[in-house]
Amino acid sequence: MKNRGKAWVVMLFLLFWSPAHAACRVTATGLNFGAYDVFSVGSLDTTGSVTVTCDRSTRTDITISIGASPTSGGFNPRQMPRTSGTDRLNYNLYTSSSMSTVWGNGSAGTSTVLLTRVRRRRPATATIYGRIPAGQNVSVGSYAETLTVTITP
Repeated sequence: MKNRGKAWVVMLFLLFWSPAHAACRVTATGLNFGAYDVFSVGSLDTTGSVTVTCDRSTRTDITISIGASPTSGGFNPRQMPRTSGTDRLNYNLYTSSSMSTVWGNGSAGTSTVLLTRVRRRRPATATIYGRIPAGQNVSVGSYAETLTVTITP
């Protein structure tokens, strides 16, 4: 039987980009969902962001993709594991506040996000919309997952 109550949820991002993109810097704010209440009938939503700054004076369009969940192996649903235990908490990341398009790498029904006109002293930021669906019976504890964010020109 699971300990029903509130589970603390934090999600962090690990950023990678290839040497070909050395002229651009990426920063991200992780998503912190706060406490997930297993008795709540509503989903738990939050936001984070990815910001790209390039050193070139010419405008550069950048595509941002977010990798699959290392825990679930896919995009829908992504799953955060409990940091000490075997429970998994379903969640997902979306490209807009409507939470209708899963942010991924363009495969398996997911989409990427395009930042236009990124250049020196003009960083571009994309908002990441996150949702944990209601109705999951998980144990109390911390849940976290690290995802890979990739940028391509």
